[in-house]
Amino acid sequence: MSVTAAPAARGARPAAPGVASARARAALYWIARHAIAVALAIMFLGPLAFVALTALMTDRQALTADLWPDSWNWGNFAEVFERAPLLRWLGNTMLYAGLSTAFMLLSSIPVAYALARFRFRGRNLAFFGVIAMMMLPPQVVAVPIYLVWARFELTGTLWPLILPMLLGDAFSIFLLRQFLVTIPREYTDAAKVDGCSDLRVLLKVVLPMARPAIAAVALFGFFYCWNDYYGPLLYTSTAPEQWTLSLGLASFRSLHSVQWNLTMAATLLVMAPVIIVFFFAQRVFIEGVTLTGVKG
Repeated sequence: MSVTAAPAARGARPAAPGVASARARAALYWIARHAIAVALAIMFLGPLAFVALTALMTDRQALTADLWPDSWNWGNFAEVFERAPLLRWLGNTMLYAGLSTAFMLLSSIPVAYALARFRFRGRNLAFFGVIAMMMLPPQVVAVPIYLVWARFELTGTLWPLILPMLLGDAFSIFLLRQFLVTIPREYTDAAKVDGCSDLRVLLKVVLPMARPAIAAVALFGFFYCWNDYYGPLLYTSTAPEQWTLSLGLASFRSLHSVQWNLTMAATLLVMAPVIIVFFFAQRVFIEGVTLTGVKG
């Protein structure tokens, strides 16, 4: 009696053609759906990768069409610190960005709260004035403001860029006001019924609820000051000890225009702090921008 042999691999079955085609269609659908996002990511990361790779090349290779370093020259970053007072420029930039952001929040939050909550004659006119200041190019008033600071003998320093933040910033006031009008009045009315003054309502009720918007506005202001070139050029161009990173990087590029590896290394060092800050604060930043509506 002959015994028929069982199949060698009873449990292993070849994949059905329909399953493979379904996976292929799903992959193509994913690529088509995210093609624009992938293309934008490549467009954003491509220049950054080029800067990083060039920063690690030698002087000779940086002048060629090579895209990949023959050797990894990490000493280029140390050489940048030897050839330029990068730490002093960093300290000036931190002073400018830090104090300007703090002064801006200190002055803009009360103004935005008043425009969002208080009912007074001329409120709409004041709000339109804030919008008009947003549309005014800073170059229009640069000369008269410079003459004012020259009379106070503050030109050649960063204080003409820092002190005006005590008077508020139109863009920050607008964003904060747009967020504060979305907070239900029931919260502030309940606090006032309990005996809180307007200042206490602002500090204890409104500010905790507006933390995402405040964080977004603070990051906007900090990044603007960090990257500002026009302001430091106008007031500190004749005082190298007061230069910020943006102005110092421009001078470093002009002095070492042939040494593109050092120029790219300095550029990467200037970019690194803001990239790190945004990486850790992106959740709060995106939340604040999303919640800041356009409610009138």
